[in-house]
Amino acid sequence: MADDNVLLPHPNVKVPIWYYQINNVPALKEQASASFWKAVEEDEMAPYLRTIGSDNTSLISTLEENNKKELDAIEDKLKEAEENMGDSEISDLLRKKAMYLCRIGDKEKAIPALDVALEKTAGLGARIDLVLAMVRMGIFAADHQLVITNIARANDLIDSGGDWDRRNRLKVYRAVHCLSIRDFKQAADLLTDSLSTFTATELMEYEEFVALTVLAAGVGCDRKAIKEKILASSEVTGCLSSIPHLASMTDSLSKSNYSQFFLSLADVEQTYLIPSPILAPHARYYVREMRIKAYAQLLESYRSLTMERMCRSFGVSESFMDEDLSRFIANGRLRCTIDKVSGVITTDKLTRENKTAVYEQLLKQSDILLSDVSKLHRVIG
Repeated sequence: MADDNVLLPHPNVKVPIWYYQINNVPALKEQASASFWKAVEEDEMAPYLRTIGSDNTSLISTLEENNKKELDAIEDKLKEAEENMGDSEISDLLRKKAMYLCRIGDKEKAIPALDVALEKTAGLGARIDLVLAMVRMGIFAADHQLVITNIARANDLIDSGGDWDRRNRLKVYRAVHCLSIRDFKQAADLLTDSLSTFTATELMEYEEFVALTVLAAGVGCDRKAIKEKILASSEVTGCLSSIPHLASMTDSLSKSNYSQFFLSLADVEQTYLIPSPILAPHARYYVREMRIKAYAQLLESYRSLTMERMCRSFGVSESFMDEDLSRFIANGRLRCTIDKVSGVITTDKLTRENKTAVYEQLLKQSDILLSDVSKLHRVIG
C-alpha cells in the first residue's frame, strides 16, 4: 500500500470530463480524445469503457486480461494473508483491491470493496481516505446520492478526530458538489477558506482549484468579499497568468470596466463553463447572474442615467440592453424602471435615510391600526 497520508488519484476524475468534451465540445474533441485514451489505457479502465458502450473491443479485451491478472494476484495474496498473516496485512490488501477497482472505473464492484475494506481498517485516517474514495467515485460516475452520502460519512469521521489535512480536503470535495447543484455561495465559501491549505491534488491540480475558486466567487461573493478574498489573495495573484479570462473578468468588474467585463465573461463561459460536465448545466445561470451583478453595480451609482450611456458602458446595442434589463426588472432582480420615451433608466433604490423614513412610517401606521382595533374592541364589547 501507498503511504496512508497520500491519497491515490483513483478514479481519475478527469476521464469523464474528457469523454464529455469529446461528445459535446467540438473545439476540444481532438485534445480531449488524446488525453482520454491515454488515461484509459494507463489505468486499464476496461469496466469503464464497457459502461460507456465503447466499440474499441480489442483494447477492452487487452485491458480486461490485465484487470483479471491484477485482481487474481491480489486475491491470492489475500488468501495467504488470511491464513498466515495478521489483520494489518489483510486490511492493506483489501484497500489495495478496492483502490484498483476505483482505478479501473468499476463503480459496481468498487463501492462494495471499499465498504469491506472500511470494516477491516482500524486507522481513522485510512478510513476517511476510503470514504473520500467513495466520494471521488460518485463524482466520477455523476452519482449525486453517492457523493452526498459519503460526504456526510467523511464529515462524521473527521468530526470524531480526523486531522486538519483531511478536514481541508473534504472542504474541496464539498465545494465540487456544491458547484454541481448550483450552490455557488457555499462553494465560494469553502474554496476561499481552502486557498492557503489546498492539498486535494487527488481531485484536481492546484491551478484548477484556483480557477474554480475565482469562478465560484464571481457569483457566490459580493464585491467586498471578492476584493478581500480573491483580488487580495496571494494564492490567486500567483496564478493569474494561468487564468487570464477569469482574472480579466474579476478585475474588470472590480474596476467598473463593463465593456471588458462582458468580453471576459463570454471567454469564461467558453473556457470554463461549457467544457465542464459539472458546470455546463449552470452556464446560462452563471452568465445571467454575472450580468445582473454588473448591471446592479453600475445602477447603484446613479439615481438615473440614459439608456445610451448604459449601452456605451457595456458595449452592447440598445435593443439587447432594453430586452436584458426588461427581463431582469420584470423578474424583480433589478430595482429600476425604463422610460422608453425619454430613454432614461431610473433606479428605485432605498437609501439609508429612505429606509429609516419607511420604517418610521410603518411604525406610525401600526400604532394607528392598533388604536383603531382597540376602539373597535371597546365598541363591540
